[in-house]
Amino acid sequence: MVAGPRRPDTNALVVSLLRDLAAVQTSRQKRWGYARAADAVAGLDAPIESYVRADGSLRKIPHVGPSSTRVILEVLATGASATVEEAVAGSGKAREVERSRGLRDTFLTRADVMKALRSRRRDVVSLDDYRGDLQMHSTYSDGKQSLEAIVETGLARGYEYAAVTDHSHGLPIARGVSMARLAEQHWAIDRLNRKYAGRFRLIKGIEANILADGSLDLTPAERRRVELVVAAPHSALRSASDQTGRMLAAVRAQGVHILGHPRGRKYGVRPGVTADWDRVFDAAARKTVAIEIDGDPRRQDIDHELARRALAAGCLFALDSDAHAVSEWEFAETAVAHARLAGIPAERVVNCWPVDFLLDWARGLSA
Repeated sequence: MVAGPRRPDTNALVVSLLRDLAAVQTSRQKRWGYARAADAVAGLDAPIESYVRADGSLRKIPHVGPSSTRVILEVLATGASATVEEAVAGSGKAREVERSRGLRDTFLTRADVMKALRSRRRDVVSLDDYRGDLQMHSTYSDGKQSLEAIVETGLARGYEYAAVTDHSHGLPIARGVSMARLAEQHWAIDRLNRKYAGRFRLIKGIEANILADGSLDLTPAERRRVELVVAAPHSALRSASDQTGRMLAAVRAQGVHILGHPRGRKYGVRPGVTADWDRVFDAAARKTVAIEIDGDPRRQDIDHELARRALAAGCLFALDSDAHAVSEWEFAETAVAHARLAGIPAERVVNCWPVDFLLDWARGLSA
């Protein structure tokens, strides 16, 4: 049975309207204020309706001011906001706003995530099955967390392992690591793995950049120096041209384990890669390359609808936070929520495998 389209919850509608209002502001301060209010509503664990008092007023939500509250109350009363529509109509940016609205489908708010995680369905992956995060960035590239902080945060969350996947040297905008710098990181990882032996395992990984022709910015020999390669696109993410060949080449490249945030989409900003995803998923399933569900709220890539097609193709999955700071580890929960909505069982999720089994799989793809 094919599920119909999910109706956005009220939180998602409010977030979208506040983003519209931010986009049409001429004042930088007001633009920032509405954007911050949108982020605050997106991060609420509960439906916005639960914040309404008996007298119809709204309980205080941090970072949501009076103007944003007015928009929320309009939505709760009518399902729309006259304030936002009037502002957009008079801004001269209506076409730009409409385009942005078309790039917000299948994104979950935090309330959506919590609802999916609380559902009683038992035949799909859950947080209880989750053993470790396989996309993690440290201070060696553009992250803000040390290697030791990654270990300690992983232990605090009950994880058994985490992969350090800093950006490769072909992406200087993200402070990609040189191979010499990567060797230093590996020495530090070895030291920490000795210190935490039997408690936690850091996996030596990299996030390789998929170039326009589908090749990677790391040679096969360089890929063999790490235990886990996440290959991800970081360019041509707004192009409408077909890039199926690019993605097929990346999946088939020797030593690639995970196709990271495959579309490269971003909420309200860009659609990401256009490709025949069924062909890509078929190739990934044949090669046992995992398809990532990236839980970064701005990415949520792939989403539950596309993940359902990857599941039907026989794919494995990696559910990751893409955390660049300790505060972002909870993004993995968004990835798990999408997987649950897609109906993915735990055995198809590499993050749910014991570390020895996981590394055996990875070595098989690297050979």
